[in-house]
Amino acid sequence: MKRTIKLAVVAALALGATSAFATNGSTLMGVGAKSRGMGGVGIATGMGAESTLSNPALITTIKGNNEVSFGGTVFMPDIETNNNMVLSDGLGGYDMSQVGTQTSDSDFFVIPSVSLASKVNDNFYWGIGMWGTGGLGVDYRGDASHMDMVTALQTMQFGVPLAYTANGFSVGITPIVQYSSLDINYVMSSGLQNNMAAALGDPSFGITDDLSVGAGAAQDLSVGFNLGMAYETNGFTIGAVYKSEIKFNIDDQLSNAINPMIPMSPSGYTQDEMATPAEYGIGVSYTMQGHTIAVDYKNINWEDAEVYKDFGWEDQDVIAVGYEYATDGWALRAGYQYAESAVQDNTGKNLTLDSYGFDITNTFNMLGFPGTQESHISLGGTYAFNETISMDLAVVYGLENEEKMTNFLGQDITTKHSEQSYTVQLNYAF
Repeated sequence: MKRTIKLAVVAALALGATSAFATNGSTLMGVGAKSRGMGGVGIATGMGAESTLSNPALITTIKGNNEVSFGGTVFMPDIETNNNMVLSDGLGGYDMSQVGTQTSDSDFFVIPSVSLASKVNDNFYWGIGMWGTGGLGVDYRGDASHMDMVTALQTMQFGVPLAYTANGFSVGITPIVQYSSLDINYVMSSGLQNNMAAALGDPSFGITDDLSVGAGAAQDLSVGFNLGMAYETNGFTIGAVYKSEIKFNIDDQLSNAINPMIPMSPSGYTQDEMATPAEYGIGVSYTMQGHTIAVDYKNINWEDAEVYKDFGWEDQDVIAVGYEYATDGWALRAGYQYAESAVQDNTGKNLTLDSYGFDITNTFNMLGFPGTQESHISLGGTYAFNETISMDLAVVYGLENEEKMTNFLGQDITTKHSEQSYTVQLNYAF
């Protein structure tokens, strides 16, 4: 068991050099192949060691006395943005060469998932694991109309689930240590600076030097927890989960990025803390003769999370529906999940960051952090090689969503966002 844990830790760290990805805002729609194959459900569906983050009370559903699940997701977002930013050339004319739709080069990532759970006795279970849990970002280097924007937010969580079960009722907690990283880089071309100067009536119109913005990645370790409970009777399972907000330090990363865009601000934007938002959810599932149907509801509290609230992100109500047919040797899964985009048009909302004459929030949301995905469909399955070893597979398609807003020069900005991902997971029960 100790050797297995060490190997899993080393492998997860090797995969952990991921960049940015997204589904519900900046969080994954589900962690683990079984959950992802069923549309991200897991609050009331026992998935063994994989249940650590979706509902720690359900690690009590492991097969045998010990279970190890090790996997990875190949994640491929497709983000296209038309910023339609017509830039002054500083000489009384305009540079039209960069106007048009550009595709982000941040389009391939590997996301790790390692879960271990062990039965101590008939009532008590514990485990350990690490998972890529969220991120978001784009890469528009080489395109002035898209400000050469390169962004990367990523989070990875380490946890030790503890669960107690008796008479069909289970309760669990997972203390979390989260690694977070945020990096923002862009270029304010001379043309863009001239546009801003003209809009402000600034006599310095005629700028010829570009302004490179970027402070290097900010990284931090912080703590939080997940709480879960479940009750099973006659094939029905109901569950509930709460995930705490996790705040982390971002140094001067965001203030350095925002302040060049708000020249009219008397004091500038100061924020050195960001937060992974709190979540709460409930779920129900029913299993009969190998068939399982599950429905989950969860709320992601973007409106109270540091930084996200400054950029007008709205809470998400996430609905997931999953189906599984399982035999002793194999299983098939399918699912669907929907959540309205957390990124909404902030025009006319008078947010603090938009009160200086420019739609800063729309520009950053749509160009730098387009967490606009809404609908996902998924398929998955399991094949058991023997009583000890099995493999899970999942495919998830994020259907294209298009959003159109106004950038901070009063021009249209349109983003199309779709995704596809493939998850492979090996399970070892003993």
